[in-house]
Amino acid sequence: MTITEQQKNAFVDAYTKALVTSWSSEEYAEKLESDPRAAFAEVGLELPANATIEIVRNIGKTDTPEGAPAEQGTQSEGGSLDLQLGLYEKGLETGHYEFHMPETPQVDTSELGIDELADVAAGGIYCCCCPCCCCG
Repeated sequence: MTITEQQKNAFVDAYTKALVTSWSSEEYAEKLESDPRAAFAEVGLELPANATIEIVRNIGKTDTPEGAPAEQGTQSEGGSLDLQLGLYEKGLETGHYEFHMPETPQVDTSELGIDELADVAAGGIYCCCCPCCCCG
């Protein structure tokens, strides 16, 4: 089943909201586990009442879901979003929806010095290409 561009955009929007909300709200993350249908409905993704919903956590860079081609298991440049979109389309056909919900991303600040961290926290990052409204 091929979905329209509008349906793809609506799915990506809802899935992204679910990811970000699960990363920022422990309550939502718990709801995603205990009542995924209601959790997805909160972000605008209505799933059929008779559908089965599987939440898969801790998908890593080399993990490949069972039955997926190896190149689709990676988290590289849009690969995971393309995989999720494919899984959603498969769910529309089969009634079984599998959602990959990676754990909260960790930001590596080990390469930043104290001055750089202060600039980020204080909003002192300026562009270096030309004078513009953000460079002042």
